[in-house]
Amino acid sequence: MTLLRDEHLAAAFDHAARSYDTLVAANPGYHAHLRRSARRLGLPRGGEGLRVLDLGCGTGASTGALAEVLPSADITAVDASAGMLERAAAKTWPPNVTFVHAPAERLAEAGVTGPFDAVFAAYLFRNVTDPDAVLRTVHGLLAPGGRLAVHEYTLGGRRTDRAVWTLVCRGVVQPVATLLGDGDLYRHLWRSVVEFDTADRFADRLRANGFDRVRRLPLPGWQTGITHTFTGRRPTTTETAR
Repeated sequence: MTLLRDEHLAAAFDHAARSYDTLVAANPGYHAHLRRSARRLGLPRGGEGLRVLDLGCGTGASTGALAEVLPSADITAVDASAGMLERAAAKTWPPNVTFVHAPAERLAEAGVTGPFDAVFAAYLFRNVTDPDAVLRTVHGLLAPGGRLAVHEYTLGGRRTDRAVWTLVCRGVVQPVATLLGDGDLYRHLWRSVVEFDTADRFADRLRANGFDRVRRLPLPGWQTGITHTFTGRRPTTTETAR
């Protein structure tokens, strides 16, 4: 199968929204890993006075991680799938969390404008048609010195990383998803990982799109070598001018 993109991918997520939380709950450490990545933004404790963009929020797992780590920050959570966003917005949230329906490529049309102190993107970049264009948009939305954390499936350098990912997807996730009528989406998700950047390549992509202080950080458990946190920063005006 070819990879799903744009409105076709959003429609597949719309259909899968009803069972998405149940499937991800079966992934050991899923929510704890998101909280770890949110902490890796390195923002002041509590986040008071900060604006944070949760780009590709899905059903709100990443939003929940940000709200727990940064309870006082103003969080704008965005997703291209109306179905996923409906599930997210139906949960109980503090008043400083706002949900917006918009593709990552068309944020300005939905009224999502900077500057943000930080952007958090979980499981987003391998699913967009042009990750470089979205990274440039994110760079432009950040205040000088603003921080980016990307939580993403990006295979490391070990030969076993792809094998473990394929075993989990084909042995566990895809059979269950197929029974639920979402087999095409989860086959796409398997393929989107094996065809996307390696971890080193994605770190280089961040640097190529203007981010400095880029770090690639592993996550623990079975996802070691499969899921990483990437952090980076938009340089300050003074640093950019050098």
